[in-house]
Amino acid sequence: MLNPYLPRKAIIENIRDETPDIKTFRVKIKDGGFRFNPGQFVMVSLLGVGESAISISSHPEDADKFIELSVRKVGNVTGAIFRLKPGSTIGIRGPFGNGWPIDEIPGKDLLIVGGGCGQGALRPLILDVLRHRNRYGRVEILYGARTPQDLMFKYEHDVWASVPEGCLLLTVDSIPPGVEWRHNVGVVTTLFSKTLIKPENSLVFICGPEIMMHFAVRNLLSMGFKGDQIYLSMERRMKCGIGKCGHCQIGGRYVCKDGPVFTYSDLIHEPDKVV
Repeated sequence: MLNPYLPRKAIIENIRDETPDIKTFRVKIKDGGFRFNPGQFVMVSLLGVGESAISISSHPEDADKFIELSVRKVGNVTGAIFRLKPGSTIGIRGPFGNGWPIDEIPGKDLLIVGGGCGQGALRPLILDVLRHRNRYGRVEILYGARTPQDLMFKYEHDVWASVPEGCLLLTVDSIPPGVEWRHNVGVVTTLFSKTLIKPENSLVFICGPEIMMHFAVRNLLSMGFKGDQIYLSMERRMKCGIGKCGHCQIGGRYVCKDGPVFTYSDLIHEPDKVV
């Protein structure tokens, strides 16, 4: 059994710029044998700097060859990761958490709602739809960001938009001068009126800023979705990854151990609920 406190060495093979403050790092675990479920996360460490919780943004079927980590530059650890080059070594602990309920969703219609860098945690689910389209019903992807430059995975959007019996709807808060944009303008909840998915036989998957998820849930409930149909990925103040430090506690639950994926029904009764 692997020691949950001991990082495994991983080599950075490739780095892609996603947005001005997000990069995707493709890494290979040196001793191999890595397995994860869509929606799980790892703790990424740099010796002498620290650790940061990062969602895995690639597909589980590729894990023997590589995993991808989409990192937003927000502090000392992620800033140091941003300065690394291909060939650099990082530490990986995990995977941790419960992930999206993949076993429960074959045959269901899926509404996938992402905001900002939260799209990284949703991408493995989208990739699974692309690889195993016959498992799912109608699939609609709603994705919003501050500006067009802040949208992740732009090089894949045409593929996402071409999914049979599905669609990709994009929106931004504002358009900088001189930037061409032919999609929606407004918060991501303004896209809900454009969806064809109905609550019957459907599940919703959401990841993004907590304020976005709060209003998304309110809108979905008003549309007839139930709390146990709405899944949210909470990536909140995680430090240890295994429920020992208490930094990520929401009421009586630990985001790193009991989540990061919860249903709205899981969270509604917590005293420190965030949605």
